[in-house]
Amino acid sequence: MNLRFGDRASLDDLGTFVARAKYLDAGGAARLSGHGSVLAVYVCPLHGGGGPDVLGLRTVALAQEWHGDVVVDLAALTDRFARRTGDAELALPPAEAPAAWAGVAPPRRGWTPAGELDPDLLRSAARDGVTEVAAGVPDVAGAPAVARLRAGVWSRPLPGTDVPAGAAFAADGLGFLGPEPVAVLATGPWHRLTTPRGHVLTRRPLLG
Repeated sequence: MNLRFGDRASLDDLGTFVARAKYLDAGGAARLSGHGSVLAVYVCPLHGGGGPDVLGLRTVALAQEWHGDVVVDLAALTDRFARRTGDAELALPPAEAPAAWAGVAPPRRGWTPAGELDPDLLRSAARDGVTEVAAGVPDVAGAPAVARLRAGVWSRPLPGTDVPAGAAFAADGLGFLGPEPVAVLATGPWHRLTTPRGHVLTRRPLLG
């Protein structure tokens, strides 16, 4: 299956997003959901371990409509970007990947404004969280202990909000933060951080 994009720049931009997602979650997956002429690409830099599931979302225009929904390995997808030709077309990996978080679908409509966040606050929260996790991991630690530590750090709400610090980690690591304030939107149990570069989504019951 090949996806055709409006221009090469859009595809290059998506490739950068996927590469960032793989850096944050080397063994992770991406969900590609086609809505006609719009492709929604979801990744999940933080998931499992009792902490919040934090989704990153980029949308890209397609030159040819596609209505589909697949989950693929980030490693396989980055390999496809590396081997593509110079046109604005991408061949999807043939095999789907298991990802428990991909079954949780954020709402597409009904979002209402819930304030703004300073991008520097998010950068600081991401940096402080990474430092705390790195400092708290002993020289010899099993995966469950590391997962519990990460869950505790990234579940803490950002100051004055119900949004977990993990949202800052995702927004910074996926390259979504710029100079402008970050819009916060809400619907039901969900929060969404939105910038011109992408969206981060969290669901309140998962925040611990």
